[in-house]
Amino acid sequence: MAAPPPQVRDARPPYALKYVPSKEYVVTIILGTSELRAKLEELRAEHRDLDLAIQSLAETSPFNQLEIQRMKKRKLVLKDQIIKLESQLLPDIIA
Repeated sequence: MAAPPPQVRDARPPYALKYVPSKEYVVTIILGTSELRAKLEELRAEHRDLDLAIQSLAETSPFNQLEIQRMKKRKLVLKDQIIKLESQLLPDIIA
C-alpha cells in the first residue's frame, strides 16, 4: 500500500487545494482564488477539447475504440476535478 501523499505548502492563504498528479502519489499545493479560477478554466478547455476529439474520432471509419474509451475516461476525471474546484470556489453557506 502506498504512503499518503506529502503536502506542499507555501506562504499564501489556504483558499483552495490543487491536486497535481505524479507517478506514484498526489501532491497538494495551496492556491489563491485567482489561480484556482485559472486552473478551472484550463480544465474546462481540456474537457471541451477532448469532447471534440472524441466526436471527430468517432466519425472517422475505422475508429480506435480503445482510444475513444481512454479519452472518455480522461474526460470523466476532468469533470470530477472541475466539480471539486467549483465547490472550493463556492463558500459554505449554512441555511
